[in-house]
Amino acid sequence: MTFWEIVLRLCAATIIGGVIGLNRDLHGKATGVRTLGLVALGSALIVLGVIDLVPQSNPDLNPVSRVVQGVLTGIGFLGAGVILHDLSGGHRVHNLTTAAVTWLTACVGMVCGTGNWRLLVVALALLFLLLMFGGAIERMFHRQMGHDDSTTPDN
Repeated sequence: MTFWEIVLRLCAATIIGGVIGLNRDLHGKATGVRTLGLVALGSALIVLGVIDLVPQSNPDLNPVSRVVQGVLTGIGFLGAGVILHDLSGGHRVHNLTTAAVTWLTACVGMVCGTGNWRLLVVALALLFLLLMFGGAIERMFHRQMGHDDSTTPDN
């Protein structure tokens, strides 16, 4: 892998993670540009590090698979740290979307590390569609079903 391919993959992960973080920050959530930029960069970095160790003549993907499993397990703990349980407001759980976005940002970073750009483009389009319009769609359905908007999750 050339130096410029490494730069491209790490920069793509960092920028995409930062943009995802900007969405969370603009919604006043626990993660932001720096946090999710770092999550994506770290994920891409570790995948690139392992891919670089795998000999090209006999590519064994087991080490890469183990790294992916470790990152996803570890990021689960980070995501769990942003989830809050509010006992005073009717036992509601907050920030589940932010935890899910943190997990997905790690996945984005790993895909940047592998350089699978077509997969990344489709996933990012779906991710931003969900983040931009998902809450409005949920509120619309809650209103149509006669549910109180105050019980609609705002993650």
